[in-house]
Amino acid sequence: MRMNTLTRAIVAFALALPGAAIATVVAAPAAQADGCYTWQRTLSQGRSGDDVRQLQIRVAGWAGAGGIVRVDGRFGPETAAAVRRFQSAYGLRSDGVAGRQTFDKIYQLQDNDCTPAHFSYREMDDNCGRSGWSGGPLSADRTRENALRTMWKLEALRHSLGDRPLYVTSGFRSSDCNRRVGGASDSQHLYGNAADLTSRDRSLCQVARAARNHGFSGIYGPGYPDHDSHVHVDSRRENNDDRTANRTSWSAPDCGVGAGD
Repeated sequence: MRMNTLTRAIVAFALALPGAAIATVVAAPAAQADGCYTWQRTLSQGRSGDDVRQLQIRVAGWAGAGGIVRVDGRFGPETAAAVRRFQSAYGLRSDGVAGRQTFDKIYQLQDNDCTPAHFSYREMDDNCGRSGWSGGPLSADRTRENALRTMWKLEALRHSLGDRPLYVTSGFRSSDCNRRVGGASDSQHLYGNAADLTSRDRSLCQVARAARNHGFSGIYGPGYPDHDSHVHVDSRRENNDDRTANRTSWSAPDCGVGAGD
């Protein structure tokens, strides 16, 4: 069960109780994510460690126009700016310091396996048969970790589009799967770094334009060959394992999205 669903159920039960009981339930500490990650200290610029790295994964989608958040375990200005955007997006005090309120919001957004509320490993798995995370250039663990960062970026993109659903039509592809669907020989899908998206509530151009602000260094959409039916997003600038230059590559000409934007 998703933690935010459980929390809503508890609150709904509380509302049926007498006033004193309601106060007792609502005043209880916010539920934290069982089986996932719990932060033990406030994080701000100058901090370092795995707790910073875990935070960076979750705010990677709040990098700002054309930016990225490096998942390096060092809390610098880049991470602070992303935390501020995350806080502002969710109505929190926007100070760039990750404390109780920021972590509680993350706990509300994530499931027990650390994926964000609206995306799952299943939908990011090999779309040629969902055979797991092996069969690509990286180990299954590293590919899965890349997919987790991709999902948190997608969660940020989804929120910026009014929390309207986004559908992943292709996520991680094994090498065999990639050949079968005619993917690029060094596709970011092979690394767990990419997703092809559709939406029933937003136009593809709205998706492509919004993606520029959410940590995606690769964006291809309407007007780019074979991308009129979906928007491709990826994190190629952060991929040091591929044969592609670490640069931004955006092309959705019908949407006014290009590399110079």
